Amino acid sequence: MYRGLKLLIICVRICLVLILVIVYLRYMERRTLFYPYKVIECLPSEFGFSFEEAVFKSVDNKDIHGWFIPYEGATKTILFSHGNAGNISHRLEKIKILHEFGCNVFIFDYRGYGKSRGSPSENGLYKDAQAAYNYLLAKGIAPENIIGYGESIGGAVIIDLAEKNKFMALVLEGTFSNAKDMAKLVYPFIPHWIFSSRFDSLSKIRGINAPKFFIHSINDEIVPYDLSKKLYENAPGPKEFLQVRGGHNSCFFESESLIKEKAGAFIKGL
Repeated sequence: MYRGLKLLIICVRICLVLILVIVYLRYMERRTLFYPYKVIECLPSEFGFSFEEAVFKSVDNKDIHGWFIPYEGATKTILFSHGNAGNISHRLEKIKILHEFGCNVFIFDYRGYGKSRGSPSENGLYKDAQAAYNYLLAKGIAPENIIGYGESIGGAVIIDLAEKNKFMALVLEGTFSNAKDMAKLVYPFIPHWIFSSRFDSLSKIRGINAPKFFIHSINDEIVPYDLSKKLYENAPGPKEFLQVRGGHNSCFFESESLIKEKAGAFIKGL
């Protein structure tokens, strides 16, 4: 009986250690995924834009903040879902280029970023994007005139949104297939099921028939090029893939001329 009790105690201790390891890894996962920055460092007006401040509610009653930057006479509106770090004020140079394509641009911050309330999570990001989409509908912008633009993890957010809502088209920059594939690369010795994030764009994109334009750098040091190609290959057409050069966060500007030419032609040709 003593041996059985001792074995039970050992098993309990092992289970407690495993639980603590999983809790720690999931805590680190969250810290690795989301890098929110609260301070708005500049405004669209500093880039010469007129703009509308937008504050709207998510389905779980979080205040979400964004900027609507109109383009006179535009028939298309880009809904911009940014990456996992910073906030909307750090995307204004990119917004300027997209605005030059003759589109309104609506960019919003996820919960916990900038002026948006709450704490970021995968499901929270999805809810915030849905709230931003609904905001555009409430302004009288038709779904068939909305282009979803997803940057890095924002690509997974836009793909989730497009699985549930109509879009004119999607532009996906530096986007990965799913969190499982990323985890295998970053933590090759840890079972992927330990992590809670899914960001399963690979399965979701198969049901999205809107035209898609993929942008990915062959030199991307954060999201492997192969994961973007995997996503592209599993996406139904019509679709295009633009290979560029430069770092994950810098390729848009290092390959600016090429992106302006190709992405601009895609958007203008819709």
